[in-house]
Amino acid sequence: MENDPELNGKYLGTISKDFVVVAETLKEASYQVRKRKISDFPIFVFSRTQLPVGSVFLAKEEAALEWHINASYLEDFVSRQLVVEEKEEEFKAAYKDPDEYCCLFVVDGDFQNFVFIPFPED
Repeated sequence: MENDPELNGKYLGTISKDFVVVAETLKEASYQVRKRKISDFPIFVFSRTQLPVGSVFLAKEEAALEWHINASYLEDFVSRQLVVEEKEEEFKAAYKDPDEYCCLFVVDGDFQNFVFIPFPED
């Protein structure tokens, strides 16, 4: 659950570029997921190709992004066994304050990892 150095070097630049464009939208979506009691643990999937995880939130072609962005949450990840049930409590303990950080699940080919990116300050 640590931010992987490989992720930082290889992906963080392009993710950050897209994240800055959509940060306010993601922050509002995260708030709505929590407010509507869907989940206390929203996750946004950033992928180079469209994935069947969560719901399509922003297609890269439609928003002029480098990454597709899907909206999901921990319980969906557990049901799909992307987070094994035995690790659910560990995930919750590592999850950062969703008012301050956005939880991303980055997928590019065989590479997959979670990263928490701080929302820009107002």
